[in-house]
Amino acid sequence: MTEQATLKLRLLIGDRLVFGPGKAALLVRIAETGSIAAAGRAMGMSYRRAWALVEEMNAAFRTPLVTSVRGGAGGGGASLTDTGAEVLSAYQSMLARAETAAAPEIARIAALLCDMSGGK
Repeated sequence: MTEQATLKLRLLIGDRLVFGPGKAALLVRIAETGSIAAAGRAMGMSYRRAWALVEEMNAAFRTPLVTSVRGGAGGGGASLTDTGAEVLSAYQSMLARAETAAAPEIARIAALLCDMSGGK
């Protein structure tokens, strides 16, 4: 059985992690669910951790990536801003291009791995 190789991309500016796979996945889930809490739950993440990541992302960019409305009688919710959608789209595009460009080298490395299917 051949395992699928995965390329993970983290964007650092200087020594500061600006964006990566976890934040991207959280934005995708927020866009899908309309809720930071539901997005966190879908990822097995605590509400507090999901909120901390959103606050971190919102503070890192000139304009927030996520807007939220407090719950209550009318219910709350969250959504990506135009900037949030743009950052997510750019990250996904960058990742797809990197995967395509790196495919031959990934295959070379994968071909040199030992067979671990026997539980070694």
